[in-house]
Amino acid sequence: MPTKHLDYFHSLVADDAHFPLTEAVIAIGQHAFPALDVQSTLDEIDHMVIKLKSKFTAETTDLQKLQFLKYFFFQEMHFELNTNDYYDPENSYLHSLLQKRRGIPISLSILLMEFGQQIGLQIRGISFPNHFLVRISLPQGEVVMDPTTGSSLSKNELQAMLDPYLDSQGYRGELALPLSLFLRSSSPREILSRFLRNLKAVYTHQERWERLLGVQERLVILLPNEIEEVRDRGLALAQLDYIRPAIDDMQIYLTKSPEASDATDIREQLLELERSLKHH
Repeated sequence: MPTKHLDYFHSLVADDAHFPLTEAVIAIGQHAFPALDVQSTLDEIDHMVIKLKSKFTAETTDLQKLQFLKYFFFQEMHFELNTNDYYDPENSYLHSLLQKRRGIPISLSILLMEFGQQIGLQIRGISFPNHFLVRISLPQGEVVMDPTTGSSLSKNELQAMLDPYLDSQGYRGELALPLSLFLRSSSPREILSRFLRNLKAVYTHQERWERLLGVQERLVILLPNEIEEVRDRGLALAQLDYIRPAIDDMQIYLTKSPEASDATDIREQLLELERSLKHH
């Protein structure tokens, strides 16, 4: 189901060397809000940055820029975590975040990173387990910050955030993984895939298959080597009774991953779809 929106998204994420993360994130919203104007959302961000920059002088240091940014973002603009409705998909979409000022860690981080880039600060995303974070490189050293509050996090605080995840994965004692492993900067493609997978989880849970398909189509474009995303697009298509394209996706998956742990299940689904096609 090619559309101009998918072609546009494809053009944004085709090349790692030129990867406009903010624009790509805004563009994702077009699957759910087809009339969304990406450029006017980018303009809205630019207007906020102009306000922020008006506080700077030629002498403003990077550390001062960070203080200004935090005050502007959290105190003046009132961006914050949507604690009342954390799983509302609109928390992810940047145009909605700009309107409501409520989001989730990853959407708040992407906006902070865009602001940082425009004011000359190096802010990078960290795909930390269960809570997306940002790191800021200053002449004084690296700061790891919680994008929902602006607080700088110490090594002890980060370790305390990481421990429940390590426990749940069985990485303790002899197998303990070092904190530094989880603090490396993520590439724009990694950030965008986590962003889309958050939406995927929400829409799967809500059983909103049309919305899920829009997300899934973009995951297939973003991660062309991850064949599981083709399988999952096939499963979303099947939920919507788009039987022929669902069959195509599942066949591609089985051809590429004949030994996959779920190959038997997918073969059974494929047979059911082929049977239902005969009855149509």
